[in-house]
Amino acid sequence: MNQTGKVWIVDFGSQYTQLIARRVRELSVYSEIVMPTVQPSEIRENGVTALILSGGPSSVYEDKAPDINPQIFELGLPVLGICYGLQLISRHFGAKVHSDNRREYGRSVIRFRKESVLFNNVKDNTTVWMSHGDHVDSVPEGFDVIAVSGNNAPAALAHREKPLMGLQFHPEVVHTIEGRKILKNFLFGIAKLKKDWTSERFIDQTIVRVREQVGNEKVLMALSGGVDSSVMGVLLYRAIGKQCVPVFINNGLLRKNEQFEVVRKLRHDMGLPIRMYNYSTSFLSALRGVKNPERKRKIIGRQFIKAFEEIARKYPGLKYLAQGTLYPDVIESRSVNGPSQVIKSHHNVGGLPKRMKLSLIEPFNSLFKDEVRKIGRELGIPSVILNRHPFPGPGLAVRIIGEITPYRLSVLRKADDIFINELKSSGEYDKVWQSFAVLIPVKTVGVMGDQRTYENVIALRSVNSSDGMTADWSPLPHGVLSRIASRIVNEVRGINRVVYDVTSKPPGTIEWE
Repeated sequence: MNQTGKVWIVDFGSQYTQLIARRVRELSVYSEIVMPTVQPSEIRENGVTALILSGGPSSVYEDKAPDINPQIFELGLPVLGICYGLQLISRHFGAKVHSDNRREYGRSVIRFRKESVLFNNVKDNTTVWMSHGDHVDSVPEGFDVIAVSGNNAPAALAHREKPLMGLQFHPEVVHTIEGRKILKNFLFGIAKLKKDWTSERFIDQTIVRVREQVGNEKVLMALSGGVDSSVMGVLLYRAIGKQCVPVFINNGLLRKNEQFEVVRKLRHDMGLPIRMYNYSTSFLSALRGVKNPERKRKIIGRQFIKAFEEIARKYPGLKYLAQGTLYPDVIESRSVNGPSQVIKSHHNVGGLPKRMKLSLIEPFNSLFKDEVRKIGRELGIPSVILNRHPFPGPGLAVRIIGEITPYRLSVLRKADDIFINELKSSGEYDKVWQSFAVLIPVKTVGVMGDQRTYENVIALRSVNSSDGMTADWSPLPHGVLSRIASRIVNEVRGINRVVYDVTSKPPGTIEWE
């Protein structure tokens, strides 16, 4: 009989850890990323039904290599080790792991040695993606080699009696042709889990959880008009109605006409009784002279909280602050997941002050962007809001390199407005995930009207993504880019050059700061 699923992914620092979590959720099973320090008692208390051990950059034989409590292997839970995870399992069961000349990177073909549920309906000689310098050089006690790679090294192991197994390759990446099928076999053929991670179930559970948490208190809802906060606002309003206090703050870092469009959509199109407050002077004053992007984010985070706490005092019984924080924000900001590194401090996570008078409600802090959009569709939110490109909480502050000034904000607003409007009129806006302009306060020489100019540069950024964790630059039509560049140079004073960013994530991030 299949059981309700909760899969924990133990993160050993792999660049693909978040991708594993996404792949599991795509198969309608709930997953979370946890640290290697997780203990058997936590696993039992949280009702975890299966574990996946991620890859990682370390070698298991190094002195400070991340490890896991070996008692976890005695819980009887299905465990799948991937790359480093496989090597860790092997070492715990007596095998030796070391590095030599037999390194494998990139595409490889594996051959099956023994039948296994893990490879049900998977073709022999299937193509997989390898990324490792170490290998298991002996078979751990109680295990069989169920597949080998092209150089005859173990590519997959399975315990003869326990539901423990490992893959030397990465099934979570698209380069492993039948990786989805292998993960599916683990979740449903071995772990016997149910497909019960759905938008409807999440909505029902969140409504119950919020009602229990809030009781009769009021909740200040921080709404920006973006996808995440808008969906959060509708969901919480459905849960607790008039106990919600929806608030929009003008921080002075918004795009052209942003505040008026947001208030109109949320109030008139979605029925949220939103209140607007202008704190642009205090935000810009706090940012004066600041150039470091991390300092910008932290200052903005603190300013938001100060504003929310000030507003909260106007409403007796208001004890909670609701935000549309997403899982990628948490992952990139906090480095809570073992060896993974902090990428940048999101204003609503790493930028928050340590002591706050308001308790946080973040219903989406374990969700990816595409999952929030699915929930929004289930709630009946109009597509014009759900298809809106992401806009960061720090706004234009992270799209101006260096110091924020009223003049620079004005220049960027005009350029960004031209870019977005041209994408919409050409039909390209809905084809890409996110597009925006970046002001680079570096001057270059130009010529306009037979006159020498020495002005700033605007960079255009457009990417395709599903969750914000990885992204590819968008190949916008040359004619569209040419028209955008021409309009910006001719209509925006202070700009004489436009460049297009063709960097993917990784190695770059989507935002420039």
